[in-house]
Amino acid sequence: MGTAEKTSASDRSDTRFFGQPWALVHVFGVEMWERFSFYGMQGILLIYLYFSVTEGGLGLSQAVAGGIVGAYGGSVYLSTILGAWIADRMLGSERVLFLSAIVIVAGHVALALLPGFLGVGVGLVLVALGSGGLKANATSVVGTLYSADDTRRDAGFSLFYLGINLGAFLGPILTGILQSTLGFHFGFGLAAIGMTAGLVQYSFGRKALPDEARRVPNPLPRRRYPLVAIVAAAAIVVIAVLVLLGVIRADNLSTIVIVGTVVAAIAYFAVILVSRRIDATERSRVWGFLPLFITSVAFWSLYQQQFTVLTVYSDERLDRNLFGFEMPVSWVQSINPVFIIILSGVFAAVWTRLGARQPSTPVKFAFGAMIMGAAFLLFLLFANGSPNSTPLLAIVGILLVFTIAELLISPVGLSVTTKLAPRVFHTQMVALFFLSVALGTAISGWLVQFYDPKNEVPYFSILGGIAIAVGAGLLLSVKPVRKLMKGVS
Repeated sequence: MGTAEKTSASDRSDTRFFGQPWALVHVFGVEMWERFSFYGMQGILLIYLYFSVTEGGLGLSQAVAGGIVGAYGGSVYLSTILGAWIADRMLGSERVLFLSAIVIVAGHVALALLPGFLGVGVGLVLVALGSGGLKANATSVVGTLYSADDTRRDAGFSLFYLGINLGAFLGPILTGILQSTLGFHFGFGLAAIGMTAGLVQYSFGRKALPDEARRVPNPLPRRRYPLVAIVAAAAIVVIAVLVLLGVIRADNLSTIVIVGTVVAAIAYFAVILVSRRIDATERSRVWGFLPLFITSVAFWSLYQQQFTVLTVYSDERLDRNLFGFEMPVSWVQSINPVFIIILSGVFAAVWTRLGARQPSTPVKFAFGAMIMGAAFLLFLLFANGSPNSTPLLAIVGILLVFTIAELLISPVGLSVTTKLAPRVFHTQMVALFFLSVALGTAISGWLVQFYDPKNEVPYFSILGGIAIAVGAGLLLSVKPVRKLMKGVS
């Protein structure tokens, strides 16, 4: 029995953290604080970009501001490629996770302390790089705590997802309070403090993680390290030149990220599928992952509009009067995490209770996409209304539907990716799943330009219809997809 198998076997009897291995608590904690800082900062980022200078903002148009937020969000998930590659070839997942947390702290400090566009540029680049490295590797580390046939696996990932959403709930509320009372940079400063707390907590607990989390699956020969350094430096120079020449601009960032993500996804699928280091079964499973990837893109293109179109909608169309107090715009982004906190345990219990009888992953994905499309159709009930005309309770209800869709795709997607991944591409397959999130997030920013508060019917009906069609297509293809997945459910 190998080392990884011994670890998995011993973890089956470790149920100290709500029925899960105790080591999960350390990854749970750092991810919770990372999400606190990430969503806390993102909760006020869009309005910081388009609020006027007299209101403490930077005065950009809503379309450009939305594109920047979408591009930034997409870049976070796009950078999971880099974090996953370094983990699989050089350092292992656990070490990359730790180093990424340090980079995130630096990014939030830059946003808090550096003025204007300088702070936005430096801060968002560092947070995107750090969050990308942390996200793929935190998920991969959680995967090392379970064997592929451990029935606690989906429940464990749902509990991990609970930690994510505890942070996502508190972040926008607290940063929103500071932003509305003291100013934007105080809100960004709180995000920096939260991430620092996560880094300190994780630094004390990381030694308890299994050795498998530090394994480098496909080590890069030392002689190739200089080449990697040269390529990295050249990439930085090329990006800097493109910015100086005006090729990369604030108004086309989301388009650039979309194109880059599509190219990266195609290349990644190709690299894995043609690799001689995977066998026929692993190759078939990667093909089985492709329709899940496409469905995930459709889902995230709508879901991530919480941070773009829904933020604009909340600022202009939503009645935010709460018992005589006008709540900050960012508070709307804390509604979804509340439902996640409430329902993630319910979903985990359901999957655990059903065991082998639970719906297969393709079925969960299909219904997730269709439910997400239905959520967008619900906006039609309040379409083309006057300013501040949409009741807060209506948005609460719509975000409940968002949450149900999310729980059918996001934690399930993380779990199935670790099961479908070829052994030598374990973390990089997780990064491939996050590429679907990157593409969907960048698209959500790009779509802001088509949103017209005076004529909302085409926007919400077309996007909702597309998501429903994608989900229905996957539902009709469940049998061939499961055949490709070779026994993975």
